[in-house]
Amino acid sequence: MKVIFEQSQKRHYPKTFLSSGAPQPNPEVPERADVLLNAAREAGLQQETPHDFGLAPAAAVHTPEYLTFLQTIYERWRKIEGASEEVIPNIHPNGRGAGYPASAVGHAGYHMADTSCPINAETWDSALRSSHTAVHAAELVSQGEPAAYALCRPPGHHAFADMAGGFCYLNNSAIAAQHMLRHGSRVAILDVDLHHGNGTQGIFYARDDVLTISIHADPVRFYPFFWGHADERGEGRGLGYNLNLPLPRKTGDEGFMASLAPAMQRIRAFAPDALVVALGLDAHESDPFGGLSVTTRGFSGIGSLIGAAKLPTVLVQEGGYKNEALGANLISFLAGFSKALGT
Repeated sequence: MKVIFEQSQKRHYPKTFLSSGAPQPNPEVPERADVLLNAAREAGLQQETPHDFGLAPAAAVHTPEYLTFLQTIYERWRKIEGASEEVIPNIHPNGRGAGYPASAVGHAGYHMADTSCPINAETWDSALRSSHTAVHAAELVSQGEPAAYALCRPPGHHAFADMAGGFCYLNNSAIAAQHMLRHGSRVAILDVDLHHGNGTQGIFYARDDVLTISIHADPVRFYPFFWGHADERGEGRGLGYNLNLPLPRKTGDEGFMASLAPAMQRIRAFAPDALVVALGLDAHESDPFGGLSVTTRGFSGIGSLIGAAKLPTVLVQEGGYKNEALGANLISFLAGFSKALGT
């Protein structure tokens, strides 16, 4: 299996985010990528640099209005007298109707769901290259590779078609899935991150050509709060094509695996040609967000059950933050997944 990554993805270096109203160091730091890349190499994966796919794959998922915002907002923001070093919204609309502001401050509020996705001078380039990493992995799998690991950083599953959030700017998992549709594949997305993949759900919520499933900490008391509840099943043509499996706080290996079984059953019922796994490692018991209590050994079981589906699979890195077990968690997942898949 190959790991796809380029060093330019590390240039984005967010400094802060607000946690319960207090400024805190942003945990989505470039060093995450170093830990994960070293772990992938230790697991035997061969590194490959992503091709430059331009803007088209992202434009197939995100609105041109939003992509223009991401490319231009930092320079506009820095022209505001007294503005912060990073673009951080201080106002959000209580509804997103027809009205669209003209100011940079208004645009930041419109296109950023929260304060955990600050934008600096390097954000756009890093996010775009991260999306290329996902597309490159999707290309490999579409061309016959049984699986590929896209080490996407920054992550993407909280990004909607026109809105950033939760450390995410471009939705790499959605972009990979959409790209595979071009090859004629029927695609399912399985999100095993600690947090609900609200952006991914939003992008495909009214569509029946991509199945979206998320296993995550119950949002009734956990980010992203407003999405990820069990009664969200899709709408219009997409009704019945979205499945949320929220877990009580501190759920461990047994409880996670108990939810993964019906998720895999739903995937089999959809009969996809390929699978995109939004691979978060922040469900671990030592992750700084502390939402679930999956063990390092538990990630091997998760990987094994996913690999047993024997589907061509794109693994897209999402969350998983600096702790002493981060690299070991990836190695454990890859070992279980590869053994079950037969690679």
